[in-house]
Amino acid sequence: MGTMGKLRRTMYCGDIRKEHVGQEVVLMGWVQRSRNLGKLIFTDIRDIRGICQAVFHEDDAALFALAKDLKNEYVVAVRGVVRERSSKNTEIPTGEIEVEVSELIILDTAKTPPIYIKDGDNVNEEMRLKYRYLDLRKPEMQQKLINRSKLTKCIRDFYHEHNFHEIETPMLAKSTPEGARDYLVPSRLYEGKFYALPQSPQIFKQLLMVSGMDRYFQITKCFRDEDLRANRQPEFTQIDVEMSFVDEDDVLSIHEKLVKKLFKEMVKYDVPLPLHRMTYEEAMERFGVDKPDLRFGMELKNLNEILKDSSFNVFSNTVANGNVIRAINFDEGDALVSKKGMKKLEEFVKDYGAKGLIHVRYNEEKDSSIDKFLSEEEKDRIFSAMGSKEGDIVFIIADTFSTTSHALGNLRNHLAKMADVVDPNQYEVLWITDFPLFEYDEEEERYVAKHHPFTSPKMEDIDLLESNPEKVRSKAYDLVINGEEMGGGSIRINNSELQAKMFKALGFTKEKAQEQFGFLIEALSYGTPPHGGIAFGLDRMVQLFTNTPNIRDVIAFPKTQSAICLMTEAPSLVSADQLKEVHLKVDK
Repeated sequence: MGTMGKLRRTMYCGDIRKEHVGQEVVLMGWVQRSRNLGKLIFTDIRDIRGICQAVFHEDDAALFALAKDLKNEYVVAVRGVVRERSSKNTEIPTGEIEVEVSELIILDTAKTPPIYIKDGDNVNEEMRLKYRYLDLRKPEMQQKLINRSKLTKCIRDFYHEHNFHEIETPMLAKSTPEGARDYLVPSRLYEGKFYALPQSPQIFKQLLMVSGMDRYFQITKCFRDEDLRANRQPEFTQIDVEMSFVDEDDVLSIHEKLVKKLFKEMVKYDVPLPLHRMTYEEAMERFGVDKPDLRFGMELKNLNEILKDSSFNVFSNTVANGNVIRAINFDEGDALVSKKGMKKLEEFVKDYGAKGLIHVRYNEEKDSSIDKFLSEEEKDRIFSAMGSKEGDIVFIIADTFSTTSHALGNLRNHLAKMADVVDPNQYEVLWITDFPLFEYDEEEERYVAKHHPFTSPKMEDIDLLESNPEKVRSKAYDLVINGEEMGGGSIRINNSELQAKMFKALGFTKEKAQEQFGFLIEALSYGTPPHGGIAFGLDRMVQLFTNTPNIRDVIAFPKTQSAICLMTEAPSLVSADQLKEVHLKVDK
């Protein structure tokens, strides 16, 4: 092993081309592989920009002997002259050239890695996360992080161009009820008291508007101690924005420009503006979810009118009780769904609250799961209402609007994947607006904020706050791309009297509201501009623009789905002395 000595890197391995033939270069990187052909040794050297072939000749005995020792993942520096290759490799950008080496320094040796440093290897994710620093040597993984860097620069440039100020907010804050559990940090100086890591900078960015900062943004870490799913992490990165003296249109119109810029820069896709806007009510009616994927059809249809007098009691009673019969049409589904497959679909919808799943196949027999209750005429009316053609299947659920939405909306997405009808190179971008201000929490037996307690209601719905809270619409909006929520925000309450009404509707006593949010309530009493903002999930955006299904692949050092860092073994035990310093004792 040696130091670099007088060698200084002059080029990256992946940047050398035919026009550099005859030039002397110094390259540094890792040995991808080395092939000893007797009189020649060919060594592929890899750095973050690519791979270049280096050649060692037996004529230089000392150099040749040193090159014989090279193994995969050794770190090396080479000096040499660029030559045109006699045997070209069209698979790589540097395939027309090679470097004839005159000097080699082995900067560090390496043990045999526990995982292959190679794109597309089949090593399991546990090993990849345990040896993340090796996994990140793979070109495809490095490219994802490079694209992440490019995306964040593009975002920063946009906001600076539009007169936003980048301002940091605290990581140690007060614990406030915002939906998920807080990560708590015990105080050493104040026994029994805790900081909380921020679930979002929501309150601070509103206070920045009270402060007169006008336009704020930040790319920041947020923390939520919640059950994880495939596209969630306990710590995630948020693009956080707030603007003063704005209404909904102001926030949406400027962020449409950001969306257009990001698509153009990242994937060379021209997003037409203005973006389509759809109310929450319309989304739930047509698609059953508040983040609809518009790249395919299969919309939900209401069959109450044609089935309200059905002899099948489930249908007639559903309508009589004020509930709904809703259905989706699965194009060419008859050939795709076997009897065994149908059983799986019936189990699938039960996971989303449905009691069962009725189907009617449009084949010669027109067979259905309720044949003895459904007349031929009723089947034909169903097919007509659904726009079915021969070979299709109609899936029907009779239940509450909420249950039919939840079950059929998710079934719709599931069937689209099963039939492979989604074009990954197509993008459908839209705003969902007019969300309900509240949703009812069955466990707590009270209304909770659909977004957060600082979201402004529609002015025309304020009178319903106390009398009919479920009917109150909010000035909230989400950006949805290809069926995924990329971000959301709202116009905020900028009046302490209205904020007090909101807390009352949420079941807060005056004392509880003061204890949790007293500083914000007081701030709102000193003259607050109308303001609103939005927050985007940066990790999800990188996923979208790199077409990556696993969110962990676009984060440098992610946690597992059970919130563990396999590389550092966090969370870990700490010493009794450390616990004593923060006045804690762990029950074993």
